[in-house]
Amino acid sequence: MAEWTLKYADARGEVHQQVAEAGSERELRDRYTQQGFLVYSIKPRSEINALSAGLKQPKKKKINVEKFLIFNQQFVTLIRAGLPILKALDLLAERLTDPKLSTLIKGVREEVRNGALLSDAFARQGAFPPIYVTSVLAGERSGSLAEVIERYIAYQKLSLSVRKKLMVSLLYPAVLVTLVVCLIVFLVTYVVPNFAQLYSSMNADLPAPTQILIAVGTTARNYVLLGFVGLILAVLAFRWWARTPRGSELIDRAMLKIPVLGEVWLKYQVAQFSRVLGTLLVGGIPLLQALDTASESLGTQVLKKVLQQAVKLVREGQSLSSSLRQTKVFPGLSIDMIEVGESTGALPSMLGSVAEFYEDDVATRTTAALSLIEPAIMIFMGIFVAFVLISLYLPIFSLADSIRS
Repeated sequence: MAEWTLKYADARGEVHQQVAEAGSERELRDRYTQQGFLVYSIKPRSEINALSAGLKQPKKKKINVEKFLIFNQQFVTLIRAGLPILKALDLLAERLTDPKLSTLIKGVREEVRNGALLSDAFARQGAFPPIYVTSVLAGERSGSLAEVIERYIAYQKLSLSVRKKLMVSLLYPAVLVTLVVCLIVFLVTYVVPNFAQLYSSMNADLPAPTQILIAVGTTARNYVLLGFVGLILAVLAFRWWARTPRGSELIDRAMLKIPVLGEVWLKYQVAQFSRVLGTLLVGGIPLLQALDTASESLGTQVLKKVLQQAVKLVREGQSLSSSLRQTKVFPGLSIDMIEVGESTGALPSMLGSVAEFYEDDVATRTTAALSLIEPAIMIFMGIFVAFVLISLYLPIFSLADSIRS
């Protein structure tokens, strides 16, 4: 059956837009007329293909996720209160505190005012998450836009909560590593060269460790600014390369091969994929389109390619669990859980369980790994400082022994 863009008014005079399926325009018009609606326009629309093409365009802008979450909470409240979509957008577009988000919402408002569906209006901005655009599309097709947006809000809150927990866990080790690096740079570029000048004026015979440390310190002091500039340029070049498809894929493959860290990183991506896919399926999105959107929401090129292979297998008639098993990337336990969900007809809820399980596992493993990083850094710093002190003061002890004798 073909898909049509329908614009109509209900008995209270409120204008609605949604996507409906029918064999012909006349059939759809008769159906809604018999229900007491006043039909304004019916236009053919190949919605899924057009929207999928729009979702795969590179994002030109970035939005503040937390402020966008607040916008959706206000938006769904206004819809629940009975306000038309266009009126709700008018009210919110002028009251948003984020200029970028305000500009985007005004663009959405203008698209809707010109007759576009809400999902199309969001997709054309090129900045909103694919899962959000697809969820809005599902709400339009099912006539339950408020419920779908509420599910997206719940998903986004969980995602932000997991991300914040990881960031808080990584904050202390990052600060500790930064302080250790600053201390090492200070010792090598300031303390060691001063001792080198002292020993040079005394014409003392220096042991091998002291000579090595002084050579490193003197060279580092002479080239510290050049090294700092080179480091910044190297970081910028690496970031540019990492954003290219080839660089991103190579980094992802390298991450997977790192012991412990690679496994944790993979499980985090699997949890994110399961959460997005489950949310879309609950919203009524077909499996193939939900898989496409879920793969686009991931930040790893390796898993995107793997999921593209899985989509092809699912399109050929295979089950989701067997398709993922053939990729040989997803953890076995996640595939087993998905297989159980498919066999019992409870795939969306099982995907939620997969996401919760791996999110908890990632949090536990990250906490355990970070608890080992602190003592490792302290041990390394203690060994380095001890080496510097012994190397610097060893000649003084030798001079003291020669004076006594």
